[in-house]
Formats: sequence, structure tokens, C-alpha cells
Amino acid sequence: MMNCWKSVNINKEFGLNRVYIMSILTGLLSFLILYLPFSMIHATHDMNDHGFIPLLVILFFLPSIHRLMHMLPLMLSYKRLRVHFKFRKRCVPTFTYQCKTRLSKQMSMMMALAPTFLITVPTLVMSYVFPNYFAYLVLFASVNIGLSFSDFLYVSHFAKAPKKCIIENAKDGYDILIHQPKA
Repeated sequence: MMNCWKSVNINKEFGLNRVYIMSILTGLLSFLILYLPFSMIHATHDMNDHGFIPLLVILFFLPSIHRLMHMLPLMLSYKRLRVHFKFRKRCVPTFTYQCKTRLSKQMSMMMALAPTFLITVPTLVMSYVFPNYFAYLVLFASVNIGLSFSDFLYVSHFAKAPKKCIIENAKDGYDILIHQPKA
């Protein structure tokens, strides 16, 4: 028998507006912190500029890529997912996903941190390797860090959970379940 140890809903706990503001501030602060060392490393290189439109296109699709990276560990471990595609305000394509099975603590943490490891880290490495594009790459990494703010909050809750817990997708968050021995 499973008992609910804790229900985690970041939007309900902190408020949606506060999460958005902290996300924006985290992304902005990460850009300020990352841009300075990279600009010092690549001070003598010329920047390539391809215009504002390619930058907007990539920034437009970055949240969708971020969500796909959350789904990647689940798909690689053959977990059943339900994906809903929809258009927000008739022009912005978006989707939501829900895992149909219960996940272990390690798998849940891996799923939450996947965009950080699969987008942010490679982008920072590429910004070191390709000095002509470091400003764009640091910007993409910073936006992804801002998008990952709520993921970091979920990971902090998952890390405090008992070792042998199971994490289940709830309607607006996650339920952390523990096994209760029979009395």
C-alpha cells in the first residue's frame, strides 16, 4: 500500500507570477554571470551576426525543445507518455505531457534535470569552441536556465524525499509516494 508523503505543486506553493518573475530574473542573472567570462576569453574574436530573425526563431522554439528534453529520458526508458498538442492563442504551438507510470526518485530527478544537461551544458561548451557565436549561445543557455528554474525547485523537493519513494504525476504537480508496511 502506498501513502502520499507530499504533494508538490510549485505554482500553488509559490504562485505563478512569482515563479515567472524568478525565472526571468534567474535567466537575466545567468546571462550577466556567463557573458562576462566568455567575453573576456573571446575578446579578440569578431562576432558573426545573422540578424534578428534567426535569433527570434530559435528563442521561439526553445521552450518546446526544453519540454522535449524532459520527455527524452522517459522515452529512452520506455515509459508510457500522454502528449497533448495545442495552439495557444491560435498561433503558438505548445504541448503538454504526462507520464502514465510511476517513476523512481532517480528517474524523476533525471527527467527534471535533462534540459540542463542536454541543452545548457552543450551550449556553454559550444560557446567556448565557437567564439564567433558565443554571445548567441550564452543567450540560449541563459534562457534555458531561466526555463529550468521551476525544474530546480522540483528537484529540491525530490532530493528531500525518502530514498525508496515513488513519484507520480498529479493533476498540477507531483505526488511523492512511500510504501507503507502492513501492520
